[in-house]
Amino acid sequence: MEHTIEINWPDGTQQSLSRLWLRDNCRCPECRIAQTEEKQFQIASLEDNDYEATVLADDKALHITWANGHQSHFAREFIDRGHQIPKIDWKPWEQDFEPKRFDFNAFLNDDQTASSAIESFLVDGVLILTNSPSEPNTLEQLAPRLGPIREVLFERIHNVKVDPKGYNVAHTSMGLPPHNDFASYTWPPSVQALHMLVNESTGGHSTVLDGWGLLEDFRAAEPTAFEVLCRVEVPFREFDADNETFTCAPMIQLDSQGMLKVFRYSNQLMQTLDPTARDTIEFYNAYYKLSKRVLNSNFQRNFRLDGGQILIVASHRILHGRKEITSAGARHLQDAYFEHDNVRNMLLVLERRHA
Repeated sequence: MEHTIEINWPDGTQQSLSRLWLRDNCRCPECRIAQTEEKQFQIASLEDNDYEATVLADDKALHITWANGHQSHFAREFIDRGHQIPKIDWKPWEQDFEPKRFDFNAFLNDDQTASSAIESFLVDGVLILTNSPSEPNTLEQLAPRLGPIREVLFERIHNVKVDPKGYNVAHTSMGLPPHNDFASYTWPPSVQALHMLVNESTGGHSTVLDGWGLLEDFRAAEPTAFEVLCRVEVPFREFDADNETFTCAPMIQLDSQGMLKVFRYSNQLMQTLDPTARDTIEFYNAYYKLSKRVLNSNFQRNFRLDGGQILIVASHRILHGRKEITSAGARHLQDAYFEHDNVRNMLLVLERRHA
């Protein structure tokens, strides 16, 4: 059986297309559910001789009659569209980059503002909402724009105050180095919203760092170290008296095309590697080089997050942190998690609504 069908278009263009792709993507009502636009044809139903076909290409379409008599018609525009899986369109921060700010109520109630904010978020990985209520659980109101809250163990909406009984360094007045939350999950939450209810303390400035921008710079300068951090699995753990989360995963995860997918970085949650393992020496040499860049980075921005402001970060890309709190004034922050897919898809919904 020939695996391809050779197409000769009237304009002289030649294409070699997969027979199975053409049969599997037939658009006729017998192969597609008209009501839902879902495919109902089962590729496993084909017999070997069903692959044979008679092909006719005109200026606008490709017409195929298969050996069993079934007919498929494809607009040339449909074939030439490419049908590539959409990629996240992001850009590393410029030297003068500062997170963009949008009004909380406008973000919730005005579709154009929401579209602009989400577009900015997808490119930059960070945004700030201003003039939000300074009331507990305000983050629940973001669900119509960001999608449902991604619940994890511990609290649905996490309270961050200085607390001598807290289970995490965030509950102390100490500084928090750049990190992302729940590196101890196989799939960490991909969006985090941090709502400052009140901030009367001094110090404690918020930090955000463009992790993917830093990693691309690191990949160019240290390709061997970069590869090691993509390969060696690292243990991460977060727990309290009632909960336990643990996983082993590389700090850097790429997709099949080598594009950045997840940056998993948390000094406080990283656990002990086996000192006798073959990769440990290589890993630590690479980890040291990367960590020096994280803590001394041009990709980092610092600012004060005041009461009534919400910082939203794409947490598979952006590391966040906090400077040391130097006075004991009232400071209450709440955070919750969402998923990047839902935020990205909301933009499509908004565009469709106003098409």
